[in-house]
Amino acid sequence: MANSIKGVTGRFVALSVVFFLIALTVAPPMQRYFSQRAQISAVEAQIDASKERLQNAEAELARWRDPAYVKSQARDRLHFVLPGERQYIVVGAKTEQTAVEEQNSVADQLPDYATWYERLISSIQTVATSGAVIETK
Repeated sequence: MANSIKGVTGRFVALSVVFFLIALTVAPPMQRYFSQRAQISAVEAQIDASKERLQNAEAELARWRDPAYVKSQARDRLHFVLPGERQYIVVGAKTEQTAVEEQNSVADQLPDYATWYERLISSIQTVATSGAVIETK
């Protein structure tokens, strides 16, 4: 019992030192392993995103190889017409999209920190000065 000091034996101390040395030896490689696994996961996610973009680009390329699609895009974007056709462009007509943009124009002109009643008064003033007719049921 001379070897044990309050329940701590030499065998326990030696075993503790061995475990401590093993932990010191294993910790850096384990840390590198987990950081490399995180890097691998990030690269795999990037590869998946790149593959998806590639598939989308290939699908668009396939659409552009179709003569009917090219013809429809030329008509829509460039206002091309075939020989013998007549094209009419309506000027000044409001589409649904421009109507929505006009409705939101008051909110876009005000700063973000404007209070609700400032927004309300501003929208009333805008309607009053634009001469718009509001239908009520």
